[in-house]
Amino acid sequence: MIAPGSRALKVKFILPALTEATDPYWRPIKYSLFPPLGLATLAAYLSPDDRAVIVDEHVEPLTLDDMPELVVIQVYITNAYRAYRIADHYRSQGAFVCLGGLHVTSLPEEAAVHADAIFLGPGEQTFPKFLQDFRAGTPERVYTSTAGRTLERVPPIRRDLIRRTYYLVPNSIVVTRGCPQHCDFCYKDAFFQGGRGFYTQRVDDALAEIERLPGRHLYFLDDHLLGDRRFGEALFDGMKGMGRLFQGAATVDSILRGDLIERAAEAGLRSIFVGFETLTPDNLKRSNKRQNPGRDYKAVADRLHSLGIMINGSFVFGMDDDGEDVFRRTVDWATDHGITTATFHIQTPYPGTQLHARMAREGRMLTRDWNLYDTRHVVYRPAQLKSEALKAGYDWAYREFYRWGSIARASLHHGTLKHQAKHFFYASGWKKFEPLWDLIIRARQLTRVTPLLEGVLSRVTRAGKVRPTKPVSDLFPIISSETINKTIPGCTGSTLSHGQVDVLTHG
Repeated sequence: MIAPGSRALKVKFILPALTEATDPYWRPIKYSLFPPLGLATLAAYLSPDDRAVIVDEHVEPLTLDDMPELVVIQVYITNAYRAYRIADHYRSQGAFVCLGGLHVTSLPEEAAVHADAIFLGPGEQTFPKFLQDFRAGTPERVYTSTAGRTLERVPPIRRDLIRRTYYLVPNSIVVTRGCPQHCDFCYKDAFFQGGRGFYTQRVDDALAEIERLPGRHLYFLDDHLLGDRRFGEALFDGMKGMGRLFQGAATVDSILRGDLIERAAEAGLRSIFVGFETLTPDNLKRSNKRQNPGRDYKAVADRLHSLGIMINGSFVFGMDDDGEDVFRRTVDWATDHGITTATFHIQTPYPGTQLHARMAREGRMLTRDWNLYDTRHVVYRPAQLKSEALKAGYDWAYREFYRWGSIARASLHHGTLKHQAKHFFYASGWKKFEPLWDLIIRARQLTRVTPLLEGVLSRVTRAGKVRPTKPVSDLFPIISSETINKTIPGCTGSTLSHGQVDVLTHG
């Protein structure tokens, strides 16, 4: 259905969930971390009279009995089949359906079968053009982002469409797009093909967005928060005095180079995601991860620890030089160097990447079932390991790293008792209390966890004290102590990942 003239539109933005995430009895915390900022960014281009909703199927049920005129669906590889079913349903009801995201950009022919229009690449320039065409009754089939990419004059994100109480980190934010690096296993190059691959907001716009967010805690979902030194210096200088506590992601070389990481720590950086990926130099060279070879990983860990910054280390198993010892070597290194949390992955060659192209040329791809491309399954033939050994080693690494003994051992890497306690409670809180997290999510009480999270992230003072927080019983009054005590002992729970940031507007 094409909307005539300029009358108000009824628009539905949808983030489809993985099949298992829609089960009412299975609501892991990793699906309730961050709201869909990409969709909220696109919604900002609507007219004031347009009626819009954002439905994130990870945190709320999706109803299909409504009649929106325009449906915009965000597609990433492990929700592609679900996204296509939703798209087919709404098209059969007469809605105009748009698909975009990393998977659509990688496989446009596949996605186009299920859409009236598809978006390739970031959407800040193409989505406004589409809306203009749609209102005029002349929408195109394909909108491709190439030249002219910029974050200048981007309207404020429609955070009013986000249900803050449904997320642990509603104060997530993105102030850059892309990454200046070119690793061959990353979607980024395909997503930003034909135009700028890394660019930033104006610093004053980023600071204004931060000012609009309530509370103290922020999470920067940027692929590389330290990717532009000049921007980073201005951003962190502007954040000093705001009293913020924030988390983000950066590369090994950016942490070791210059004093930008010190500036970030002074502004409130307390936890960072670092892509170590592999301890084998030949693996790094083969994957074109030039920002890591020759770098001293121990120096990275030591520098971050000295600044009071906790580390979420990312590690990939199954690269071509990985043998049977890779799992033990990696877990031992991470534990011995005080890595607070670790995100392990089975190497996954995503379509559209140089890694996938090489694996396909070599005849090593085993399946095109996109539901298995979640970095937890083996979808290609490893060079040295058997597929079964790779999967078993990956599972073992998670169990071993998050054993109580391993958490305690890693926490002892830190110099003071207070730092050790901070490490222990942060790591165990994420990994060992999954049933309690599920209770909190179902009770819609995630916002009550924020003071606890802020307390753990707070800087340890010279006296070695961390800013006190309320006891758990005060934070969750509707959950009885008896329930908590029954829930926690012996619990295991699923992996907490960094979160796949896969949206129309950034990679």
